[in-house]
Amino acid sequence: MATMTIRNIDDSLKQRLRVRAAQHGRSMEDEARDILRSSLSSLPARRAGLVQSIRARIEPLGGVELDLPRRELTRVPPGMGT
Repeated sequence: MATMTIRNIDDSLKQRLRVRAAQHGRSMEDEARDILRSSLSSLPARRAGLVQSIRARIEPLGGVELDLPRRELTRVPPGMGT
């Protein structure tokens, strides 16, 4: 078994851990172990990013060709006009 030391814990957090451990009838160390075990026992489902989600829907269709309109200047850049 590995040993871990946690430093610089807020006093209020330590107090809350102490109270929670007392409520469950165990030591603070055992309570901390239980919190870590329960929070890490199931890994969250990994969500795909927007690009991956779009690609997953479009790729089976063979892709999509988009006709993009030509962009026009919305203003004359400084030093290039009147």
